[in-house]
Amino acid sequence: MKTKPLSLIFIAVMTMFNAICFTTKAQNTKPFVVVLDAGHGGTDVGNLGNGFIEKDIVLDVTLQIGAILEKIPDFKVIYTRKTDVLIDLYRRGPIANEADADIFVSIHCDAFTNQAHGIGTFVMGVAKSEKNLETAKKENEVIFLEENYEENYAGFNPNSPESLIGLTLMQEEYLDQSITLAGLIQTNIVNNLKRKDRSVRSAPFWVLHSSYMPSVLVELGFLTNKQEGPYVNSKKGRRELAREVANGIITYKNNIKLATSGAQNPVITEQEIEEAIKISEEDIYKGVDFKVQLAASKRKLETKPQNFKGLKDVDRDKEGDLYKYYYGNTSDYTKIQLMKTYAQEKGYSSAFVVAYKGGKKVKLSEVLSTKDN
Repeated sequence: MKTKPLSLIFIAVMTMFNAICFTTKAQNTKPFVVVLDAGHGGTDVGNLGNGFIEKDIVLDVTLQIGAILEKIPDFKVIYTRKTDVLIDLYRRGPIANEADADIFVSIHCDAFTNQAHGIGTFVMGVAKSEKNLETAKKENEVIFLEENYEENYAGFNPNSPESLIGLTLMQEEYLDQSITLAGLIQTNIVNNLKRKDRSVRSAPFWVLHSSYMPSVLVELGFLTNKQEGPYVNSKKGRRELAREVANGIITYKNNIKLATSGAQNPVITEQEIEEAIKISEEDIYKGVDFKVQLAASKRKLETKPQNFKGLKDVDRDKEGDLYKYYYGNTSDYTKIQLMKTYAQEKGYSSAFVVAYKGGKKVKLSEVLSTKDN
């Protein structure tokens, strides 16, 4: 049997090595895919508060958000629309699914019959108030402008609470991540642009329900308000809002990676956690204690701040052979979400929220779906 020359063997080995390295590098450099959805478009103009045109404003802001993200090498941005066209609601979520997107962000402007104002960010869920439900109905009613909507939406009625509640099931798996993303965007706009905080809320939006990733809907402000409408419509307002939404997305991406620079430089402080929360009956779950689980270990650690990256109010509980460490204790669900984000920025990237009722741990999803009155 004739042996191959060493040079050919070396070349074959190096070719295989380079192929492995290339494949590994390609896997490690998968871009963070963001799908940006400019609401409305084409024959669906959105709301016309103060004579401003929602579809044009949200398209401009969306494109500016994308332009910021596209300058960062490991981001990939996909748009549901880049021009003034009507994209059916039922097609928007699947665009993100087909792209295997990491997040889906839909941009809108609000409107109301009075002088309501402020920034609101929504995740998919059961509406906790009539106002949230009305906002969802208003955004969902665009389906009546689409051809064959009876067939495409399988009997869905945007004016039926039963239909709306049924939408929430598909996004339940991503609720936690969606709230984190929404909280970062909301906090940036409120704190940096000094806008009124209408908080992160849940409501059944069709555009969010069919996406298989964390998804949020941002209401940039009320075009119907005499002061806020002109700001949102202005070049300055659009530019500033786009910047803060983009920064929220960037921070979210950094927070889901281990040992990021964001872990050493939090964008949310403990003082902001206390000051930014406006406690309302919508946020309070009576008889429930929410905590942020930081870690589980066989090691028994003193719950001193120096052992937990400076975090205060850490407690310890033993479950089986493991000690579990928790940060915070509140019945305010919005506050615990901010505390979780703060913990992630400190370096606990896998931190998550748990719930206790009557001193016993219960499923978070059950608590959120059966809120006490």
